[in-house]
Amino acid sequence: MNKLEKYILEHIDSEDDVLEELNRETHLKVLGTRMLSGHLQGQVLTMLSKMIQPDNILEIGTFTGYSAICLAKGLRVNGKLVTIEIDDEFESIARKYFAKSEFGPVITLLIGSAQKIIPSLKIIFDLVFIDGNKREYLIYYNLVFDKLKRGGFIIVDNTLWNGKIIDNTCSNDSQTAGIMEFNSYIKNDNRVEKVILNIRDGITIIRKK
Repeated sequence: MNKLEKYILEHIDSEDDVLEELNRETHLKVLGTRMLSGHLQGQVLTMLSKMIQPDNILEIGTFTGYSAICLAKGLRVNGKLVTIEIDDEFESIARKYFAKSEFGPVITLLIGSAQKIIPSLKIIFDLVFIDGNKREYLIYYNLVFDKLKRGGFIIVDNTLWNGKIIDNTCSNDSQTAGIMEFNSYIKNDNRVEKVILNIRDGITIIRKK
């Protein structure tokens, strides 16, 4: 962590107890901790969710549940969050911390392929967070678009992909190629407004017109 990152973390709201414990357990017990949103990105997701005040949130890619809890903090009264995770290895930790948080009753965790689950959802969402398989970003986007209300938002993680998206030597990597394809598609999609934030690994915010 560089000095600027340290300064930022020292000058934003503290990580709550449940998220701090989840963060710690994930790093101790789970491989691939890069997938954890973490304190700064978690605070950004919470702030965006509170600004949007959604009734219904869809998350694609639960991992151990950190981002779902952050997003749930912005739900309206009686709001719901549906989160989809393909890897059942993470299910027990996610369910454990959903239950520990105050948001357990409003979070529904579905284990399986997002490509198969999304078409079965009979919900119109105000906010969608995409953080699943990078190769399938564009597939997820097209699956959720008609389930997003007009004026709704899609937040997409990892869209700068550690700078690999501007390195032509990485274009043969399927994950990098998936993100590059997604970014190019969104740039030219006149149905939406969009901006990329250079936070952590890149966050794209998309608003459906």
